[in-house]
Amino acid sequence: MYNKINAALVVAVVLGVSTPALAEQALATGSMLANNCTGCHGIDGASHGPSIPSIGGLSKEYLVGIMKAYQEGKAYSTIMGRIAKGYTEDEIKVMADYYAGKPFVSANQKFDAKLSKNGESLHEKYCGKCHEEKGSSSDEAGILTGQWMPYLQWTIADFKGSKREAEKKMLTKLEQLLADKGDAGLDALLNYYARQKK
Repeated sequence: MYNKINAALVVAVVLGVSTPALAEQALATGSMLANNCTGCHGIDGASHGPSIPSIGGLSKEYLVGIMKAYQEGKAYSTIMGRIAKGYTEDEIKVMADYYAGKPFVSANQKFDAKLSKNGESLHEKYCGKCHEEKGSSSDEAGILTGQWMPYLQWTIADFKGSKREAEKKMLTKLEQLLADKGDAGLDALLNYYARQKK
């Protein structure tokens, strides 16, 4: 890419094209960058694999933040840490804009109706302040509603095991939930999010 940009700069000088305009053209588009993500995260970020999150419809702030966390090793991953390091800050912003403009597609998954009902009050008590609109708000906290249940289970396990950095207030709420309700409380929450559709 470096050689292409240099060659393009020479052409620009000869033709009298401004360097900022050329730099803008040299940056890949969101759809081009997203092609690298489709194999795992699905078309337009709608995942079909329970261990992989859907990313279409997530906020730009969340997507930029999580990619940066993967780059810096603050979010545990099997492969995303290596993938994230291959993108520049500008490319991540372009890709985040692209996915933020796509609809979030809820996972089609089974859930336990009884557990889900219990999870509603637990969400309001422990998670609702940050994960607004029953967990469906597309903000910096990420979308929980309609996300794959196994993915959420593993992500919470990463938070519990300190493999993934979390805000202090989130860890406090998670610890309170576990102290009050144990793993059964987590199961109820996850089934609640699985039931809801964004």
